[in-house]
Amino acid sequence: MNTPILIAAGIVFLAFMAHTVVGNREALSTRPSMAGGAHGGDPTTVERNWVQSLCAFQMVTVDLLALSLLLFALGATDAVPAEREVAVAVSVFLALWGGAWLVQLLALRRRLTDYLLLSQWLFWFVCSGLLYWGSQSL
Repeated sequence: MNTPILIAAGIVFLAFMAHTVVGNREALSTRPSMAGGAHGGDPTTVERNWVQSLCAFQMVTVDLLALSLLLFALGATDAVPAEREVAVAVSVFLALWGGAWLVQLLALRRRLTDYLLLSQWLFWFVCSGLLYWGSQSL
């Protein structure tokens, strides 16, 4: 049993649950037809873009579930071949998620409070560190 990896698995699973329950509700609330119009564009195009965004959002939900299951298997069993390599690869992947999140906040010139309110980047860096730490004992 690898405690740092299991902690990361738990955090990713909690992210999956939050994404599924709270995230879905928030994403659905941004539907252009519900929010009062097309927001300055062709209504059909805006609606199609919203659907595309929602589909991408759901793909992340699947990623979070798959990652949490992989990490639970990695931390609690010997069922995953090349354990150390997999842990390091997922650590790098989550660090890239965190970096991409921060780059987007920077590119959108968000206020400092948004870095705290939209702090998913912090979870990905913490999980990345936990996985790298856990990989050292595999």
